[in-house]
Amino acid sequence: MLTSVDADLMRVLSDPLRLRIVTLLARETLCTTHLVAETGAKQTNLSNHMKVLREAGVVETEPCGRFTYYKLRPEVLAGLSGQFAALAGSARTAAGNKRACP
Repeated sequence: MLTSVDADLMRVLSDPLRLRIVTLLARETLCTTHLVAETGAKQTNLSNHMKVLREAGVVETEPCGRFTYYKLRPEVLAGLSGQFAALAGSARTAAGNKRACP
């Protein structure tokens, strides 16, 4: 069963820019400068989105000199994926169940 934490994570990932960021970070660790160049977002807007992703536990930071690198935390996405897989399995099992109307 999905929890409120899972629902919050789905809300965080439902934003198109944040989903784009997660997709980019799934391929490599990137700094803010790279993410601005790849997404075309303004630096302040990107920083706000990165804060949301950090607070949700989706990404972690790695300081490197004057730059901040962002790395995806795959276990967070895998956990959410597992919840959806469980729902899909339950739906397959219950496909023939139909509650009679009163």
